[in-house]
Amino acid sequence: MSARETVRVPAGYRVGRWEVREPLASGSFGSVYAARRTDCARRTGSGDELPESAALKFLPTGTQTPRSLSHLLDIAEREVALLRRLRHPRLIRMYEVLTVEDPGRPGLDGATVLALERAETSLAVLLRQAEDDGGGPLPGAGPLLAQVCAGLAQLHRAGWVHGDLKPGNVLLMADGSVRLADFSLAAELDGTHAYAPLFTSGDYAPPELASEPVTERGRQTRTTADLWAFGVLAHLLLTGGHAFPGSTAAARREAMRRYAAGAEELRLSPALPAVWRPIVAGCLARTHEERSGYSPMALLRQVEEAAGAERSPRLTAAPRRRWLTAAAGGVVLAAVTAGALLPRAGSEPPPYGADRLATDAGIPDSLRKFIVDTADDCDQEEVTPALIAALLKAESDFDADLHDPENDEFGIARWTPSVLYWWLPSEERPERDVPPEPPFPPEMSIPAVGRYLCHVSPRVRHDLEVDHQVALTLAHRSSWERVNEWGGVPEHLRDHAEEVARYLALYTPGG
Repeated sequence: MSARETVRVPAGYRVGRWEVREPLASGSFGSVYAARRTDCARRTGSGDELPESAALKFLPTGTQTPRSLSHLLDIAEREVALLRRLRHPRLIRMYEVLTVEDPGRPGLDGATVLALERAETSLAVLLRQAEDDGGGPLPGAGPLLAQVCAGLAQLHRAGWVHGDLKPGNVLLMADGSVRLADFSLAAELDGTHAYAPLFTSGDYAPPELASEPVTERGRQTRTTADLWAFGVLAHLLLTGGHAFPGSTAAARREAMRRYAAGAEELRLSPALPAVWRPIVAGCLARTHEERSGYSPMALLRQVEEAAGAERSPRLTAAPRRRWLTAAAGGVVLAAVTAGALLPRAGSEPPPYGADRLATDAGIPDSLRKFIVDTADDCDQEEVTPALIAALLKAESDFDADLHDPENDEFGIARWTPSVLYWWLPSEERPERDVPPEPPFPPEMSIPAVGRYLCHVSPRVRHDLEVDHQVALTLAHRSSWERVNEWGGVPEHLRDHAEEVARYLALYTPGG
């Protein structure tokens, strides 16, 4: 153990069901350690599945800790509140929250401990590697940025500001998928503003933040602060250089201040691909007002299009194979190479949502984005892309033009017009209480399926004699009340349930 850990925890220390292993990372407000599960329980009391290993984040919030400042408890409560309320494939997952009770260790007693999904590396580590290898853009930057943007879009739609987007807080899993992490400075919107602690990360804080009003609740901030940070991050990943000149963070901040005051123009690197220039320039607009025109989904669509359009050799060059190791603020890799995480030379980018929806199981490419985005719009863990795809396959064999007038069912999800009406957004309903007329295209039917499944998921009992995900598709055939009454699979739906279960396994990556 080195002296740099903010919270020092010895190897072998037990917290709840977890045994602490090696340190992974440390920051201003806490330290992260690898941990292994010591009991046989596979689920928490709330039913969440537990992995064999996790990352334990120790936040010193007890009154006897050396850093027992009032803001530390607020920081811990912010992160816990967000992770308890939001679940999304692009946000790091929290399994449980623990409190250390150990009066014999004043530095630990009272600490809040978050048991989190364990990542393999971070963008900070990959950027340091790229710099050691001679600099330049990060291979696979476009697809990575699309996933980062998807996480931000989810946060903003849910009414939260991340507040500290930077390479060290963007983690990569073993399959190369991205997770946003470290929500200690996150803030929930109250109207148009949120209120965050008075801390910033120099290169990634927008120019207006220094002049924002400070109240008893903290400094005012807005979602446009995350857009600025995304622009800085995108420029760094796509070019290998910072958006503002200077060899130090202080020099870059001064250059940014001059730009924000109108004394200098924004000078993006010539290495920035043309398709990305309007995106980065829009995120780095001088004022909050100029940035506020970007809605979360509008920015996400632009980023996804840019990630798909950019095919220059700089983004697909084969990364050098190296064993990645931990660095300050990074995450330890067990045995993962950069080549396993990023696209190889000459390869096509993976199909949309490849980490969450099987790519070799016959799902039409034209439907993948609708399916994945629909699942991402739901905060219920069981509503996955694979579940939506399995339901559509079982209902129509992905036939978007299906017409069954005898049963009054149409389109890829076999919606009846009167039922579909209630699962359309209010602005898409043709007239009040007037059902829509078929045909029902996939862009209408699939999001409606997601809204319905998201609605019934917490209402369908978890103690039924049928897999919960399969039970949700039974509700689509009937209602959640009937499914709860049945307690299992009725005989007339047995073939349907078996078909859904088969396709659910087929469409789940690694299933």
